[in-house]
Amino acid sequence: MAVHGTTKRVTKRRVRTRANLLDAAFMVFAAKGFGRVSIEEVCEAAGYSRGAFYSNFDSLDELFFALYRERADLIADQVAGALALDGPDLDVPAAVDRVTEALLLDRDWLLVKTDFLVHAARDQAVAQTLLEHRARLRGAIAERLARARGRATLPAVLGDIEGAAHAVVAAYDGVTTQLLLDKDVEHARAWLKQLLTALLTDGSDSTG
Repeated sequence: MAVHGTTKRVTKRRVRTRANLLDAAFMVFAAKGFGRVSIEEVCEAAGYSRGAFYSNFDSLDELFFALYRERADLIADQVAGALALDGPDLDVPAAVDRVTEALLLDRDWLLVKTDFLVHAARDQAVAQTLLEHRARLRGAIAERLARARGRATLPAVLGDIEGAAHAVVAAYDGVTTQLLLDKDVEHARAWLKQLLTALLTDGSDSTG
């Protein structure tokens, strides 16, 4: 029993250490940029030794990937959760309102995400990780649009549900790029709402 209890405490401590390292890395990456950060700086920010770092991550790259996955999964969950609240019908303006209100529009995260994008552009293995997470985000959107098929009409110019999902993610990318430059979160949310509503609303229905 004592051994089991000790193991359980060690496991909890390791989980907490890993979480603290990720939180510290997020702050350091956002402030300095991924390519300008050392393991020592992450350890200092978290208050841990290099040994604690290496007991959780093999490299700074691995920590960076873990951080990206954690935040990207959060955003995909936010989108899926907001879209799941409608019944069979899809009220596009209401769904867009929920998504944009829930969505993480944090400039520090966007700085880290942009670093990851640049890193991925130069490394195919990293690019595959990024593509998989973007596909998950599109999948959450496409799944909701598919459930509303026959009850909501998408603009024909988008082609199909997959095209609509790609357009939504592209709109998010564009708005967040602007947010990085002007730092206006409220404007970004308002603009994203307008853009997504325009994208996903069939203009022929509004006059009928």
